[in-house]
Amino acid sequence: MTGVIVVLPKIDDARNMKNLLVRNGISVIGTCVTGAQAVALADNLNDGIILCGYKLTDMIYSQLYEYLPPGFEMLLIASQHMISGGMVESGIMCLSMPFKVHDLINTVDMMIQTIEQRRRRRKTKPKERDAKEVRLIQDAKEVLMSRNHMTEAEAHRYIQKCSMDSGTNMAETAQMVLTMMK
Repeated sequence: MTGVIVVLPKIDDARNMKNLLVRNGISVIGTCVTGAQAVALADNLNDGIILCGYKLTDMIYSQLYEYLPPGFEMLLIASQHMISGGMVESGIMCLSMPFKVHDLINTVDMMIQTIEQRRRRRKTKPKERDAKEVRLIQDAKEVLMSRNHMTEAEAHRYIQKCSMDSGTNMAETAQMVLTMMK
């Protein structure tokens, strides 16, 4: 589940924001008053949302945004003057004060859905094989082609099918094929 880190200059405001989010079903990882604390929390996570004010006790929002690890989104809560004045960097979601609780919850939910969608896409993306694995698969295909008179496509399908049947990756299956054929 994607979590939120609340960073506001006053700890009471941060706690109140956390309570508001939690009451509405949003997971809050922590509350901070400094950007350094937020970065330390974020470094332990793969992704998430930083909900912060314009000015923190040790830095402004743009400095915090630069220090965040990849995979993190930022929701800036600031006055309409700051947001419309062109002072906000691109890539940062903004919510002007005063805001309605409904708007805050909908915005955070939308950001969570975006992050989770990105996470699902990363998981479904096939893992790149390293040169050793590619060479192993190629060697196994060549052995199958020479000994069993298969085409390259047939040898590839054979290794792929054996891999799926055994629940191993193609490189492990190719290693088994090479071991059996020797």
